[in-house]
Amino acid sequence: MKLCLLLLLILSANAALSAPPQAPAKRVYTEEEWIKKVNEEVKKKIDTIKNKSVSELTKEIMDKEEKLNLREIEFQKRQDAFRVSEADIAKRYSDLAEKQKSFIGCVEKNDEESKARVGQLVDMVSNMKPEKAAAVLSVQDSDIAVKILQMIDAKKASKIFNFMEKDVSAKLQKQYLEMKR
Repeated sequence: MKLCLLLLLILSANAALSAPPQAPAKRVYTEEEWIKKVNEEVKKKIDTIKNKSVSELTKEIMDKEEKLNLREIEFQKRQDAFRVSEADIAKRYSDLAEKQKSFIGCVEKNDEESKARVGQLVDMVSNMKPEKAAAVLSVQDSDIAVKILQMIDAKKASKIFNFMEKDVSAKLQKQYLEMKR
């Protein structure tokens, strides 16, 4: 209904603009004739609009379909690139996991070897006299000396501390007490 009124308005404006400026011939229509004439004109305009719209719509649909196909191709390219990247990341992750296992294995092996060496030193220091043990531990790395002192009997450790120089003994005792906590 709105479309009919709009077309009627357009037709009347078009007729008014295209009519020569001569005196208009007055025609008298009955109401039925008027409605019939308006309906005919509206149908003509709608048909021309439909014909134009269908061809334009078809062209627009084809353009949009082409754009959609291009987007789909671009999407496929991105998806392929993503798959390649994903595979690359998975390979790098597995390589990193292998290196990590190897590294952890080396660290664990070094820890075990270090514990074994400290165990041997503990056995050796435990069997020494306190004077000799103090001399040996005074020249050792302080961390290793404290580990050894922790693993031997507390009475023997106190005797060894008594035979060390005062500054070395104080330093090792401080570390010894901190590690006991």
